[in-house]
Amino acid sequence: MSSYVLIESRDPFEGRGFGQRCDLAAALVVHGATVTLFLLENGVLAGRGTAQAHELEKLARHGVTLLADEFALRERGITAGELAGHVKPASLDALVEELGAGAVVLWN
Repeated sequence: MSSYVLIESRDPFEGRGFGQRCDLAAALVVHGATVTLFLLENGVLAGRGTAQAHELEKLARHGVTLLADEFALRERGITAGELAGHVKPASLDALVEELGAGAVVLWN
């Protein structure tokens, strides 16, 4: 089974690209892949419960693993309790493990 890690580092509210990449993640799952969306830098803004990022809710329903970089969260003053229930804080070690296991990476 194919494994993908999509890394989102941009502010999800600056354009339509975030939604398009979420659609890609959902399509990969539908075709049998295992997918992780790792939110880095300003990408963690989508993970806040108050952000109402409906794309992430859709991905969670499809079985995409949703992770937000702990360092980026701290830098932006976002606590784990402020994250949407389907988004989990994670260290960069989790990303490195995915990469080491041979996942295909798409970085934005």
